[in-house]
Amino acid sequence: MTRVVVVNHDPALAAEQAALLRAAGYEVEQCGGPLAEPCPVLSDLPCPLVDRADVLLYDAWAAGDSDGGRQLVDHLRDVYADLPVVLTSVDDRLQWVHTEGPTRVTPLTGHPTAEELRGAIERAIEDQGMAV
Repeated sequence: MTRVVVVNHDPALAAEQAALLRAAGYEVEQCGGPLAEPCPVLSDLPCPLVDRADVLLYDAWAAGDSDGGRQLVDHLRDVYADLPVVLTSVDDRLQWVHTEGPTRVTPLTGHPTAEELRGAIERAIEDQGMAV
């Protein structure tokens, strides 16, 4: 079973995404992100939740603003270079979102449906496997 860590600054949205993923057969753990609690990843340290994950579902605004989101993804990639990352809440303001290279993510815009979440997770896992 694929284990997903859901990180979102909005607890209601995180719970909704987690429920959709559980219903689709994923094992899910949740984190409120660096705005809710200290984040070891921002200090380039391993995170116990992320250590157990097969894929990460992160809100682009989990660190509060665009620059914080960029820093969080950069740190994730430094510590977990081979772990697939799906980035939600992506919009035109986020010029730092890359789909190739060392800081690559699988971006999702808007309010994704269960099918969109599943598709993005599977693409991220497949893309990451080809990149390693």
